Amino acid sequence: MNFIAPFSSAPTRTFATLGALVLLAVLSGCAGTDSGAAAGSSASATAAAGTDSATTDAAPADCAGVAVVVDFGLLDADTITKCVDATTTISASDALEAASVTTEGTVEYGDMVACRVNDRPAANETIEVEGQAPFTESCATMAPMHAYWGIWVQPSAEADWEYAPVGLGELEIEPGQSVGLLFTTTGMETATPGS
Repeated sequence: MNFIAPFSSAPTRTFATLGALVLLAVLSGCAGTDSGAAAGSSASATAAAGTDSATTDAAPADCAGVAVVVDFGLLDADTITKCVDATTTISASDALEAASVTTEGTVEYGDMVACRVNDRPAANETIEVEGQAPFTESCATMAPMHAYWGIWVQPSAEADWEYAPVGLGELEIEPGQSVGLLFTTTGMETATPGS
């Protein structure tokens, strides 16, 4: 049985195909020319919706938005305490970025873990922890249990800090909450960000 569509002449199909291609070209032009922008557009949209990227120096108790606390522990750097002006839930990664804090994950686990924070520990920095062999962090896989970046959440300014329930790449933070990164070493088990 042959089905023949009405008005199915070759010129009509050609014009319809050309029309579809022109429409596709016009619509793809609306998407922009940077193909890399599309890959990160979800995170950027989340950041744009939740924060205007304004930050101030403020302790978690004084922050109506999302507080960011970075404690470098035995690494030689000052503790960072910022308040990100967030009005809706944002990703921890977006909060850190708004506070001018950079993170690097690992080859094996990506952004689910923090291997470096503001380039610390540096790739050529020897980490010495009492009772352990000195090492340099390669960021290939999970950091050793005796020296790693712990990811923390404080549900409210009055609450205790808790280990984050998910990795950095999935962690969502609401206004009034805090996200903390603490370079944790053996002997610091009870330490929390900024303590």
